[in-house]
Amino acid sequence: MSVRQFSLLVMFFTIGTTILIIPGGLALVAKQDAWIAAVVGVMLGVLPVLLYNSIGKLLPDLTLIECNEKLFGKWIGTLFSILFIFFAFIGSATLLFYVGNFMTTQVMPRTPIQYINILFISIVVMGVRLGLETIARAAEVFFPWFLILFLVLVIFLVPEIEIKNIQPVIDTGVKPIMQAALSLVGTASLTLIVFLMIVPACVNNPNEARKDFIAAVLLGGLFIIIITLLSILILGSDTTARQLYPSYVLAKKINVGNFVERIESIMAGLWFFTIYFKMTLYFYAAVVGLAQVLKLRDYRPLCFPMGMLVVVYSLVVYPNVVYMMEWDSTIFIPYVISIGFIFPLIILVTAWVRKKRRSLS
Repeated sequence: MSVRQFSLLVMFFTIGTTILIIPGGLALVAKQDAWIAAVVGVMLGVLPVLLYNSIGKLLPDLTLIECNEKLFGKWIGTLFSILFIFFAFIGSATLLFYVGNFMTTQVMPRTPIQYINILFISIVVMGVRLGLETIARAAEVFFPWFLILFLVLVIFLVPEIEIKNIQPVIDTGVKPIMQAALSLVGTASLTLIVFLMIVPACVNNPNEARKDFIAAVLLGGLFIIIITLLSILILGSDTTARQLYPSYVLAKKINVGNFVERIESIMAGLWFFTIYFKMTLYFYAAVVGLAQVLKLRDYRPLCFPMGMLVVVYSLVVYPNVVYMMEWDSTIFIPYVISIGFIFPLIILVTAWVRKKRRSLS
């Protein structure tokens, strides 16, 4: 794929479900300073990208699964690969739960969640079977529509802004802001480890891609900052913190001359674009990773059975919304740090030591 296509995929992945649910989580911890936490989180999110770029420099033309086997041998490398595949699989299932839960609670309450999940995963499986290049081209097609919808949302919401909602600034203190920023890093940046299945092996200009990787994460983070800021300015920190999907509630505030209103379902297209590409990349990493572990020539035969497993697991991964919120706020952060930071750090150190030994010998 081209560097431009890669950058768009990174932006969609960074925004992902973050734009839908993260403002509420940030406001719960940092109150009216949630937008500051978003800015800090986006800045800190560059650090994992630098780590992933370093791995790409030391081990070019290899996916993460191939790196594991080369560095750690067959048995330990396979164990690390299985942990990563499980992480990508869990990511696919949780995102599918978000889609189904959002649709059944906000848009189509009488529709069973199973049917929505099956329909959505069918499109994901179709995209992964068509290949990474097709997914990248789809990102090019859909990004202008995403941008148009986002600009419409922002422009129509500007009259509803109340500056008093973000005052006083930094009233909650530094600790809550950093805590909220860390949750954003875990959701939007540390999950980017799945791109080690794509870059540098599947990008036609790896050196340029590394630079655009950082730029795309920052641009994706800008959308998150804007949505978080609008949520605080319009809904207030208390209302934002109480909402499971604050940005959807934000879209309900659109009212232009009592004529343009109740268009939140159209605005939901924003989140479907981003969630689709994020789930597709998770699913691609899981399927291709499993195929490489099993030494299969083609990953496509695994797509359909893996899709069925994702649907089944999406129905049980979160027994209820309370469990989901507890998991996301307590367990997810150390879990994603272990996979998205500690694991690649071990890879980087091991690769650097081996390269140093070869140069000395």
